[in-house]
Amino acid sequence: MTAAAGDIEKAAGVLRDGGLVAFPTETVYGLGADASDPAAVSRIFQAKGRPPTHPLIVHVAGAEHLDGWVEKVPEPARLLAEQFWPGPLTLVLRRGPRASLAATGGLETVGVRVPDHPVALALLSAFGGGAAAPSANRFGSVSPTTADHVRAELGDAVDFVLDGGPCQVGVESTIVDATGDTLSVLRPGGVAREDLEAVLGFSLEVPSASPIRVPGQHPSHYAPRARVVLVEPDQVVAEAERAQGLGHQVGVFLPPSHDGAPPEVRAVVAVPASPAEYARGLYGFLRELDRQGCDLIVASLPEEKGLGLAIANRLRRAAGPRP
Repeated sequence: MTAAAGDIEKAAGVLRDGGLVAFPTETVYGLGADASDPAAVSRIFQAKGRPPTHPLIVHVAGAEHLDGWVEKVPEPARLLAEQFWPGPLTLVLRRGPRASLAATGGLETVGVRVPDHPVALALLSAFGGGAAAPSANRFGSVSPTTADHVRAELGDAVDFVLDGGPCQVGVESTIVDATGDTLSVLRPGGVAREDLEAVLGFSLEVPSASPIRVPGQHPSHYAPRARVVLVEPDQVVAEAERAQGLGHQVGVFLPPSHDGAPPEVRAVVAVPASPAEYARGLYGFLRELDRQGCDLIVASLPEEKGLGLAIANRLRRAAGPRP
């Protein structure tokens, strides 16, 4: 789905005027503001209820537009950009003068990426700058993968919603720390670690904690209203039926390995065998179980390779301790 040229120009005008625009990317819908304008960026934090120390990702229309946003692009980062941009990869680099400290959460580093979505690229080209854009939802809740999700959650807090249809990747970008000699994956996402390693020619660590703050590190994140409980795949049905017996309204993520009848619970999601399909549908599944009135969701983690690493990361955060 593509947006009308008039809508794209209107959205670009809103950004130029310091407003907020929700726009589609291949990962999730972003809530964008002019990344060089601290007052505009502050509106993102207000709309989301996001702590101002949590940095945002700056989206640009192409690698050729990085001048001023970053200090320099080391060779390993350049290799990754050439291979994976446009695409769901964010590179953390030293901040340039165009990136406001409001957008970087006060850090001297900045995450940058080029989204792989025609509407996003058209908007960024028309705007002519960089858009700081976290996911277009309340802080910590399930990320939006359709324009309707944005409207339902943020409402009048957004000046303009640019509808580009459903997102095709469905989980956020992979974040790679490229600020030093040793690269690492700070958030698994839409580009698999194995694919990054194949380009670089060396392995990448995925540390459980990072000295650099980046999006998605909060203990509770991507969380539905229902509480999420994670168990082993062969325990999903038994745990769901036990919780239902205790009076919970239970939703189940039934793993592909399950070949029996679904459990007697409020709602069941049959998890796709394809990791790409699972990632694309993950946030929609969580929203649907909320919609059906579940107060508890029982799920298991997929094999943590390829996109499975990102899916497992999102499920762990969704099941994390709530504030």
